Amino acid sequence: MKNRLAQESSPYLQQHAENPVDWYPWGTEALEAAVEANKPILLSVGYSACHWCHVMAHESFESPELAAKMNELFINVKVDREERPDIDSLYMEAVHAMTGQGGWPMTVIMTPAGQPFFAGTYFPPVRRHGLPGFGEVLDALGNAWALDNEKVVEQAEYITDALRDNARLEPSATELHRGLVSQASAALVEVHDSVHGGFGNAPKFPAASAIDVLFRHHVSTGDADSLGVATLTLDHMAAGGMFDHLGGGFARYSTDQFWLVPHFEKMLYDNAQLIPAYLHGWQLTGTDGYLQVVKETIEYVCGTLTLDGGAFASAEDADTEGEEGRFYVWTHDELASILTGDEMAIAEDWYGVTRDGNFEGGTNVLFRPEVGALLRPEPVEAVRQKLYDARFRRVRPGIDDKVLTEWNALMIAALAEAGAATDQATWIEAAVDAMEFLEAHLLGASRWYRSWQQRGGRKHLAYAADYAALIDAYTRLGEATGQSRWHHAALETSDNMVELFWDDEVGGVFTTGSDAQELLVQRKELFDSPIPSANANAAFALLRVAAIHDRPDLALRSQEILKLLGDGAARNPQAHARMIAALDLALGSTSEIVLTGDRSDLLAEVRRRYLPNSVVVHGERFDSALWVDRSGEQAYVCKNFTCGLPANDLAELRRQLDALTDR
Repeated sequence: MKNRLAQESSPYLQQHAENPVDWYPWGTEALEAAVEANKPILLSVGYSACHWCHVMAHESFESPELAAKMNELFINVKVDREERPDIDSLYMEAVHAMTGQGGWPMTVIMTPAGQPFFAGTYFPPVRRHGLPGFGEVLDALGNAWALDNEKVVEQAEYITDALRDNARLEPSATELHRGLVSQASAALVEVHDSVHGGFGNAPKFPAASAIDVLFRHHVSTGDADSLGVATLTLDHMAAGGMFDHLGGGFARYSTDQFWLVPHFEKMLYDNAQLIPAYLHGWQLTGTDGYLQVVKETIEYVCGTLTLDGGAFASAEDADTEGEEGRFYVWTHDELASILTGDEMAIAEDWYGVTRDGNFEGGTNVLFRPEVGALLRPEPVEAVRQKLYDARFRRVRPGIDDKVLTEWNALMIAALAEAGAATDQATWIEAAVDAMEFLEAHLLGASRWYRSWQQRGGRKHLAYAADYAALIDAYTRLGEATGQSRWHHAALETSDNMVELFWDDEVGGVFTTGSDAQELLVQRKELFDSPIPSANANAAFALLRVAAIHDRPDLALRSQEILKLLGDGAARNPQAHARMIAALDLALGSTSEIVLTGDRSDLLAEVRRRYLPNSVVVHGERFDSALWVDRSGEQAYVCKNFTCGLPANDLAELRRQLDALTDR
């Protein structure tokens, strides 16, 4: 037995380096070994903060008996889904096709050619709860391969053909129009949970992109229902236990429909997307509780997930000392031993603490029973600080310290926008530090990479999703700092993305670049997962770059992406929310706001507003039509590069900005 994961830098792969399983990382060596031995490949995909991945590892991959069976019957390949989203998304589609559901750990059995013929997620070591035991599964599939090989290969080819058919897209003949945004917003309003906010039942996931669609629709139409659904969801997410009321930041999702009990892992990408959601809620409504959520979420990320040099770690684990949520929950007696009688009464009232608890073992997940009341009076703040200090002495969950380009770019964009809107220079500085780290460690001579880790350096060519997120981050940095270098980088990255990933036949960006390893199927990501799809983010980012640099060719690329979905995005807005936002930007007439000279009062007035279809240029000049014939110390509010009279004072600027959202 030879486990080959010890030399891998991924924390997830490192977690399996001592398994008695003969693991390979994904690559030529594993594929060639499968062909040579004529064995099927057992592909196991997960990530370091995944609770059930840890469970299956302990139950099955650490079992000498099950490991021996795996080694005898299969070539075993372990993949970190966060490092290799191309492999994860391809085979997750097969899981959905064969089982009707998905999740992690993902288990796929495939031919030596990589064609899947069996798929599932978590399997217990022995049969229980209606699930077959992992040993049973291994025996059955090993026998099928040995005794009925032709039928297995035929089934694998059939599934592969279906995957290829699904990957073929043609532009929609449906004309794109603003009514699609209204339809999408109406669909979200119809399916929302009118009591607890969010969409659907348990489990409930944060829906930052859907909230963005609702806010956009409210701004353009004045629709009160859209605003109400969005703020109801923000209120309940921030009140529930999914938000960390002591240390800030959001957990991955709520296991119930009330946002009360979370799945405790904290992902960088969730927090990066929820910061703008709450920021925009504050800009639209003036609700100070939303700004507090923004502040505390940023403090969590910058305090806990920031690595040496300024980049951000990927996640914080759900488990501590082998127990999910142990770091976060409290028994009534624990709290009583820390707090005075008066303080205990405050904890019971403010954080919903009871003697019986609301989680496993009679423990308490802290939450706000009074939804919408987030701002803490001084006595509550004293209790919060006392509990925070006590929790700080506990063993903290593990950190997945790999740096992912896409996720860091999402956080950089959030920090830049939030820092500009609230005049928090330290947030902008953190965004700049992180981007400079990415450029130093993840940018090669002519190509971005996906992942970096201290032990192994940079790995894996970046994907379209990485490039799209970088473009938006660069643009946000340019708007926040007024430095031309970021705008230049946004344009260069846009051109590079088109060159590497563009489908010249029907439009859109492929997941992998033209210089990347060829997989079973060449795919395009169009459906949002926890993160917006690569094509949706590309469509959105290219539109903003086109507006800043007067590049109609890039705007046309965005239109071609949007045509791949047509009106399908409006029919399923939860899966295409970012694409709907791009559609709103494309058809809503982008506004360009140019500030010349050094008028911090005018710049602050622009920044404090929620102007979803505007780009802002100020500070250092660069090659753009927006700077032509612009002089003095004033503001120009333009649409499609046609500007009104310059605004020299706040009153005139306010009038012109108000006109942008007049209905």
